[in-house]
Amino acid sequence: MLRYTLMRLGVFVGCFAAVWGLVYLGVFPRGLGDSNGMWIVLLALVLSAPLSFVLLRKERDRASETVVRRVDRMKAGLESNRSQEDEAVDSPRAQGQPS
Repeated sequence: MLRYTLMRLGVFVGCFAAVWGLVYLGVFPRGLGDSNGMWIVLLALVLSAPLSFVLLRKERDRASETVVRRVDRMKAGLESNRSQEDEAVDSPRAQGQPS
């Protein structure tokens, strides 16, 4: 998961550098008034999102598989704890003792 996040950040930084260079060279407009920095960040975000979606598909799939495995392990652990609690509560009842 950390690897995917760092790769995504790398794509954004690359887009940011490219947009900054193109704005500096005058290819893209500088924005309105003092909005130059915000313009560059927003344009870099807009460009990096679809690039990340396409370029990082395999890494995103690996990260989602890792998350699914963790969630499944947590669910199994919770179910195990729940069944242990049920056994602890049901055990005195089965022996005829009031709980």
